[in-house]
Parts: sequence; structure tokens; C-alpha cells
Amino acid sequence: MKKNVLLIIFVLLAIRLSATHNRGGQIVYQQVSDLTYKITVITYTSTKPYVADRDFLDVYFGDGTFATVPRVEQIFFDEYEYKQNTYIVYHTYPGAGTYEIVMEDPNRNADVVNIPGSVNVVFTIKTTLQINPALGYNNTPILLNSPMDIAAKDRLFIHNPGAYDSDGDSLAYKLVVCLGENGEPISNYQFPESSNRPIFVDSITGDLIWDAPIKLGSYNVAIEISEFRSGVKIGRIIRDMQITVYDSDNYPPEFSILDTICVVAGDTARFQVAAIDSSYNKITLTASGGPFEFESDFAIFESTPSLGYVTGRFTWPTSCSHARLRPYQITIKAIDDDPSVPLVNFTSAFIKVIAPPITGLTAEASNSTIELSWDKVDCSKASGYRIYRRENSSGFAPEYCQTGIPSEFGYQKIYQTKGLDEISFLDNNKGLGLFQGHEYCYRVVLYFEDGSESKVSDEICASPVRGIPIFTKISVLETDVSNGQIAINWLKPSDFDSIAAPGPYKYLLYRSEGIWGENLLLIDSLDGADNTSYLDKQINTFENAYSYSVEFINNQPGNRFLIGSPQVASSSFLKLAPADNSIVFTFEKNVPWIDTAFTVFAYNKSSLVFDSLFTAAEDTFKLKGLSNGIEYCYRVLNHAYYSADFVLDTISNFTQINCASPIDTIPPCAPPLQVISECDSFYNQLTWYMPIHICGEEAVQYNVFYKSDYNGDWQLLQEINNESDTSAVHYPIEKLAACYYVQAVDSFGNKSLPTNVVCVDVCNSVYELPNIFTPNGDGINDFFIPVKNDFVVKVDMKIYNRYGVLVFETDNPDIDWDGKDVNTGRPVTPGVYYYMCDVYEPRLIGIIPRHINGFVHVVKQKEQFKE
Repeated sequence: MKKNVLLIIFVLLAIRLSATHNRGGQIVYQQVSDLTYKITVITYTSTKPYVADRDFLDVYFGDGTFATVPRVEQIFFDEYEYKQNTYIVYHTYPGAGTYEIVMEDPNRNADVVNIPGSVNVVFTIKTTLQINPALGYNNTPILLNSPMDIAAKDRLFIHNPGAYDSDGDSLAYKLVVCLGENGEPISNYQFPESSNRPIFVDSITGDLIWDAPIKLGSYNVAIEISEFRSGVKIGRIIRDMQITVYDSDNYPPEFSILDTICVVAGDTARFQVAAIDSSYNKITLTASGGPFEFESDFAIFESTPSLGYVTGRFTWPTSCSHARLRPYQITIKAIDDDPSVPLVNFTSAFIKVIAPPITGLTAEASNSTIELSWDKVDCSKASGYRIYRRENSSGFAPEYCQTGIPSEFGYQKIYQTKGLDEISFLDNNKGLGLFQGHEYCYRVVLYFEDGSESKVSDEICASPVRGIPIFTKISVLETDVSNGQIAINWLKPSDFDSIAAPGPYKYLLYRSEGIWGENLLLIDSLDGADNTSYLDKQINTFENAYSYSVEFINNQPGNRFLIGSPQVASSSFLKLAPADNSIVFTFEKNVPWIDTAFTVFAYNKSSLVFDSLFTAAEDTFKLKGLSNGIEYCYRVLNHAYYSADFVLDTISNFTQINCASPIDTIPPCAPPLQVISECDSFYNQLTWYMPIHICGEEAVQYNVFYKSDYNGDWQLLQEINNESDTSAVHYPIEKLAACYYVQAVDSFGNKSLPTNVVCVDVCNSVYELPNIFTPNGDGINDFFIPVKNDFVVKVDMKIYNRYGVLVFETDNPDIDWDGKDVNTGRPVTPGVYYYMCDVYEPRLIGIIPRHINGFVHVVKQKEQFKE
């Protein structure tokens, strides 16, 4: 089989001059299973007589294997003298890695203006596939617009490939050099010349804009489309296309401006587009994009061709299955019917589809828990529900197209389901219980695998049912390791059945270290319902907060029982965090009331008393203007109230006394990092900058870390002691693929966190082979060796003669073939030999093979051929 394939290759080599048919194409794939892919090669070829036609193409999978793939479909476009050819093959890869799928076919059509000698230049298309289980399944975007538009000299030309990614990945576009032999950029390729601005591709819309052609003829350009998921580049495809420029007085149609549209799933997306033609030609509008590709709930576009002015109406009945993070791009194409040169124009509309809000949210409160429930959502793409909570109502009213909950409204995510069947949640504050007297407000959203969220539900609020009795004071009077004191007060119970519980009454007082009452122990009992205060002595208030619970007992002989459910509440424990010339105040507390203000008292070393400084409105705040290294002592009076009307209007409780000395402990921000691989020069260029006045002190030093393996350990690459030096160059020894982050260090030695990791793996190992060598023993060019060889670990090189017979093989990257037949040990006959080679190169995820193939010409003097 291999011999037959090689014979075909040599035959194709011989008929290159007649095989002048390729105009464009691309390779796309769909992931069928973990390692199996459906690979589709699409080529656009000339239908002119006497040009080559391919019923089969060889496709190289990038793992050292290839297949001869049959054509499964032909579509003719006679008005353009084009034909679209489709070849499909299924392939299973050996494992995770990065693979380049390549198709080479001799040759391009003749007379391509920007490819000198195009008739002898191999036509190559290439797609990069990355198998990474951590990123999930991936399919390339499909290109919905065929590359068959024509241009006019001195007229603006626009083409859009109509890329649609069914996975919802982010797409980025750029103009690149067309590919030739071995999948490498054509060396003497030139971008088409323009009269107004250089030809380019809009990185966001994908529009190829040529403004404007200045010479007649055919040109080839290539558009690279890269996929990104969660900020990681996961693949790319290259579309090669041909544009023919004619001379014409015609002008292309012009479009009205389209706005971005947002729609809540379940509503219908609609827009109208208009185009005019200054030459009063008949205009035809067509549309393409992902919404037209769905099997159900698909979009429709209605337009009737008309002279000079035409409109089109887009309608799409959306559903929750359409919701995703990235907007859908709708490409509108206008083409006129000018008899000399029909010209086109493109415009794009973007449609954002968001999932609707959760409905039916309810809340049912108990003494220390709140149970939520909501309606189940019919949205198969959703991953589950997220439950958010805050104290007291936010007043947040989302706009029509706003998803999730903005952080400034103070909601915290407290739970996340897996799947859509779980439609209730019991909030018990992670087992610690919710606080009586507090109002808790909830919202629920759907979340999706791509990172998007639905519109948020309506807010629902509830408060735990109050306990008996109700605390009104837990205040630290004395701060000491062994002689601390806390005053406790509570209200005399009134809201109970006094007939069932006629008395006499007793209070049982329990205490626990910490704020949650996890180890409550009985410390005292008090007779009579009016005995509602207690002074707890000889405790360590310097190091500990204390929590309390009071049981209200019907102490009637023979009828002794607990009345109601007791509260658990704690003292407020002041925590001080030293910072640079400042101290951050926070509190540990579990209280049933609502703290509203915090009056700070500072110890006056002259008067030996605590003086009131200021009152803060939040329970976390920073006191600035202090001196590093000086000890400051504080206590805080917390002001509070109960939300219930029947409880005291004002409640005041002191914290313990705490002391701290300011010191700079806040690290600088992690410098945002950019890494560019200079493949030809074998180095990685790192640049970064320091965010100003955002966090911590400015940096005085940078530490650059790197690792050459994705799962490897970080190594220090360089220390830079100049805060103005924000760049570095790394010349790796084994490969250019690497991950980096920059650590900023301030004058106090605080170091930023490694939150700015950037990985690069875009360069192939440099491995160039000559196409001729002369093993004649003159000491010059006697061996077939690489012209360039950098970072290659090993090769699997096999060289065949014109009959498909293996004449040499090696795994040595230097090859060192002396021109002798491995079977006979004698010099081979001069001529052309074909090689297939797997080049094993180091990448971030390991050693990955890359396939190359080509021809080498063995040349000798006649006397050297004597046997």
C-alpha cells in the first residue's frame, strides 16, 4: 500500500505543470469521542477544461500518520468557474497533545499576482488541533460563506468567512501568509497592494477589508481563525482564498448601520437591514450565521431582490438552548447584478442571547434556618443553579439584558447545585445557624459551562423566627487573661402560653468559647422571670470571644419543661490587622441584632483613658495616618438594633481591648504580563507593567519565574532590581514553549501572588532539510543533514526511492545519510527520493510528533556510479 502511495506521489510530481487547479480551501473537524475526530477538507478548484481534478487527497494528521481520503461531494458554481470539493475522514489520535492537520496538493493555479511562479507552488491548508481533557470537547468553527467573491479595481472589497463556533468559543481573526510546501509560509509571498490602507482582517468581526485593489488579476490571501476558551488558545484554522480583480465602473452596495441586539431566551430577536446601490443595480441580500444552523427554533431571513434599494428582515424565536456567553454573529451579504462585474459588500449584526430569570422563588424561615425553593428550569445546556445571599434588601433591579449579580450589591454566593433537578436549598449558614433579628435576602441564577449566567431571579427576603428569651446585651467590661468580665442582659419573655407554662420560672445560662456556641456548658441558673441580667467573671476576654445561650424553664414541680427555643449570641471580638501606616479593624461576632455603627476608642498614653476617635458605619474599616512600629490600643462600642418593633430601639456593646503596631504587609499587585515568542530568533520576549495606586506599595524588584512543562515546578529565571526595567528576554535551552509569571516585590519584602501566569506554545521546532545533496566523496555536501535543527528530540525518518522501496531510515535528528542503500550498503542511483519524517519536538504538555514530507535530489559525478 505504501509503495503504491509513493508511486502516486512521484506521478503527481511529474504532472505538476498540468495540475494547476487549487484556488482556496480550509480544514475543519468535529470531535466524535475523546480521541476520535471527523475531519473535513474543503477545497475550491477551477472548473476550466484540462485542469487536474482530485477524487482523492492525502491528509496528514500530525501524529505521524496520513490517509488517502475520498471526495464525498462536489458543488459547482458555474458563474464563478468554481467547484467546491468535500473530503471526509475519521481519525483516532494516540492521546492528548497538539496536532497539525495538513493537506498538500500540487499545485496552485497559474498567474496569481502575489505568488510568483504560482503554477509551481504547492497548495497547502493547515488546521491546528489541541486535545486537552481539561478544556473539554472542541469543534472548529465552520465557515458558512464561500470564498468566491470578486473585486473591482479602485473599489472597496470586503469578504467575511461567516465563521460559526457551535461550542461558543471566542474567535479571533488575522491575515497571514499563504502556505506552501511542508505547510510553511510561501517565502516570496506578498500581500496584495492597496491604494488607501493595507489589506487587513478585522480581528473581531472577521471582515477581510481590501481598500482598494490597484492592479487587475488574481490574488490569494489567507485568514487565520483562532479559538479561545477561558482565555486559552485551543485551536486554529486557516482559510486560503482567491480574489480576482476586474476593471469596472460599478460600485459595491452600501449598508445601513446595525446595532448589537440582546434578547432574553424565549423572546424573539428581530432586526431589519437595508442596502443601497448607487448604480441602481438590482441588489440581493443573503444572511448566514449560527442561528440559521439549529435544527429547531432556527432563524429566518426574508428579503426580495430589488433595484437600487433593498431591505431584509431577520427573525429568530430564541429558546434557553441558545443562551451562551458569546454573542452570535449574523453576516449579511449584499451582491448587485451589474452585467460587467457584480460586486459585494458585507456587514455583521451581533445577537446576545441570555437565559431568563428563575421564577417561583420562595423562602420559609425557622428559628435558625431558611429554606428556599424555586421552579425547575427547562434548559438542557445549563449546568445548575447558584444561590446568592445578603443581609437586608439591596434594591437591585436588573436591566433587560443584565445577567448575574454585580458585586457592588453585596451578594455572596453561598451554594451551587450540580444539575437542574435540585430546586430547593436549606440555608443553615454552613451548619452554624442564621441569626435571629437579621433579614436575609436571596436571589438565584442559572449558570452555564461557558461561564455565562442567566438573568437573576426576583429577590426574596426572610428573617429567622425569634428565640426565647431575646438577648439585649453581651458587652465586655474588663479585658484580661484571667479576670475578664462580660455583662449579659436579656428581655423578660412575654410571647408564650402562660396557661400551659404558669411558672415558677428559672433561667439556665450556658457559655462556650468562640462565637458559635459549639461547646455550651451550664455556668449558672437564676430563679424568677424578672432576673434578666448576669455578670460573667474570671474569664479570658483578652484572647477569646464567648457565646451564650439562656434557656427559659417552666420550673413547676411535675411540669418542668423548656419554653420556646433559646437564642445563641456572642460577644463582639475586635481583630486588628496591621498594615502600612494603618490598622484594619474587623469583628468576629454572632449576634441576633443588627449592628449599625462602630465608635472607636483609643488609649491615650498621657491621660491613661480611652478617648473617642470616630464612628464608622461598616464593620470593616481602616484607620490611617498612623506610624509604623508604634503600638496603638483600641476598644470599640458597637451600636445596634433589632428589626422587630417590640425589642429595644438601641443596643450598645463593647469589644475587648486590643493592640497592634502598623507595618506594611500588603503585597504589590501582580504585574500584568505579555509574552511574545520570536520563533525565528529562538527567544521569548516578556513585558509587563505595574498598576499604579491600586494595591500595596510600588515595586522595587521583579522576580521572573518560568517552567518549561505545563505540570512542572516553577523556577526562578531572573531577579531584576530596577523598578523601571519591566521587560526580559528568555533564551530557553530545550524549547520555546514555557509558562511565565512576574512577581513584584516592594521595599518591605512583600511579594505579589502568581495570578498573572502566561503560557506560550506557538513555535514549532526549527527543522529544515535541503532538497539536494552530493555524496561524491569530495568532502562537500556529502551527507543529507538538516540545514537547521533546533530543539528536536528525535525523528522517525524514512527515505524511499521512486518505486516505494525503503532505502534509509533513522531516528537521529542529524540524519547523516551518506547516500547508501540500507538494504545493500551500496550508493543509491542518482535521482529524486521521497522522505516521510515524524519530528518529535518538546511542547508544554510533552514530546509531540509533527509530520513533514518532501523530496531530496541525490546528485553525483558519473565516475562515482561505478560498481
